[in-house]
Amino acid sequence: MGVTAIVGANWGDEGKGKITDHLAVTSDFVCRFQGGKNAGHTIINDYGKFALHLLPSGVFLQNVINVLGPGVALDIQAFVKERNELLSRGVPDPQIRISDRAQVVLPYHILFDLYEEERLGKRQFGSTKSGIAPFYSDKYRKIGIQVADLYDEKRLIERLEFALESKNILLSALYKKDTMTAEAIASELKPLADIIKPYVCDTLDLFYQALKDDKEILLEGQLGALRDPDYGIYPFSTSSSPTAGFASVGAGIPPYKINRIIAVTKAYSTCVGAGPFVSEIFDNEAHELRERGGDSGEYGATTGRPRRIGWFDVVATRYGCKVQGATEVELSLLDVLGYLDEIPICTHYDLDGERIDFFPVSAKIDRAKPVLKNFPGWKTKISHIRNFTDLPDNAKKYVDAIEELIEFPIKWISVGPRREEMINR
Repeated sequence: MGVTAIVGANWGDEGKGKITDHLAVTSDFVCRFQGGKNAGHTIINDYGKFALHLLPSGVFLQNVINVLGPGVALDIQAFVKERNELLSRGVPDPQIRISDRAQVVLPYHILFDLYEEERLGKRQFGSTKSGIAPFYSDKYRKIGIQVADLYDEKRLIERLEFALESKNILLSALYKKDTMTAEAIASELKPLADIIKPYVCDTLDLFYQALKDDKEILLEGQLGALRDPDYGIYPFSTSSSPTAGFASVGAGIPPYKINRIIAVTKAYSTCVGAGPFVSEIFDNEAHELRERGGDSGEYGATTGRPRRIGWFDVVATRYGCKVQGATEVELSLLDVLGYLDEIPICTHYDLDGERIDFFPVSAKIDRAKPVLKNFPGWKTKISHIRNFTDLPDNAKKYVDAIEELIEFPIKWISVGPRREEMINR
């Protein structure tokens, strides 16, 4: 048994929920280790189709303990709403644990996210307006609120008053908005704190015991390597690290215990939000692939925004797998490409007239242009196939070419949206 991290090799939206749901069947724990409700994982099973934003992807399995680790941005209202939706649709009440060290997304985080994007106008970063950047800013400025603070009224009021000293100045002077009081926020938080209290525990000790008992643990990342604030396309990044390296911190697992890292990438590329996207395609070509993508088109699971579409990007994916330290790769949504006569792959970039195979720093990437190579399509449906050898020859050649170019082993191939529509090579 061991610890597996499932992370994104690209911009996010790679299909991590599907492989997590698939592997959760034989797991004891599934843990979200960073991020908040600003991105979603789509799951399709016997209960229906679900877009999970905050809950771990093991919530459909009664044998799994689902953990929100200390690295998560906990929006309690979103958590309650998401859990209630599961129950209303016939999903049995899942086992959930919330770290007492996780920090809470507060009402002013969401407001500041909204107000700042409005202020930036055309310069905005494409935020989901979920309060994530203000939340993580407060966390590292040491003015955040931990879950444990919710159960100490005096400490909670003091912490909120301290944070509001500067925030109310910004609200009135910069954004021209009404100020807030610690008492009002604390009053709003109290009933929410009561709801989640049964789930709150010391998750560090929980995992310490689980590892002693040789339990199987899945660590589920949000977004992907190209959204990492250090290694991604800055400043078009998220505000926490979606890397397997951070999984140790965000979950509370010793780094040497993570013995398997699955980097997920699509058989083509998608991106939600602003920033450079080298292999992007447009107009009718993009529209058709977007509409065919996934179970009901390539639209953000959280925002509903149409995803930007591109061909498979070898340069970005190889780099993303390096950043993640991938031991293996899952190639998702291969079935979507079955309508194409030819399938381009971006094998290199052209940067200022030079052909390169490395991912450039953020200061240069907006000047990069794709170098494409066409591969023959297979023009048939493949969702019923469960063995790699049974795939059409051109589909096998496409997968083999990607594997050779990215230099990481493709062990998993998703050929449809459902849990069972998976090839294990």
